[in-house]
Amino acid sequence: MKIEEIIKTTSPLAIEKRTILNIMYTQNLIGEKLNEVLKSYDLSPEQFNVLRILKGQHGKPANMCVIQERMIAKTSNTTRLVDKLLLKELVTREICPDNRRKMEIAITEKGLALLNEVNPKVDAHEALFTQNLTVAELEQLNNLLEKFRTI
Repeated sequence: MKIEEIIKTTSPLAIEKRTILNIMYTQNLIGEKLNEVLKSYDLSPEQFNVLRILKGQHGKPANMCVIQERMIAKTSNTTRLVDKLLLKELVTREICPDNRRKMEIAITEKGLALLNEVNPKVDAHEALFTQNLTVAELEQLNNLLEKFRTI
């Protein structure tokens, strides 16, 4: 469905505005569907992102700066996210032995188990949105989006 039909406009849109609206609408749609997947696990997309970052550490802890720089949503309150994951026993937080001002965050076995359960459902969510595109189209879309972000 065309963005003009979705927003029910009868006026023609400038190509720049049409492009921005398409990207924003698509991002919201993807986010809403991801929220549906994660809701049954009592996870927000940002919490899920933190868990995946920590899993990618392969058993090594990460400090808040490392987590923050790898977050998809850079505006996330990382401390609050980690606090919520701590309450769910999905991560641990300890003082860094080399620098007592730093906190080291690590994923727990419970966190890893949760990711192992959630990841196939997230993969299916991603496949749902990409199934109508060929690999070449996906490559082209990625290249265009990367080019689009270079402002």
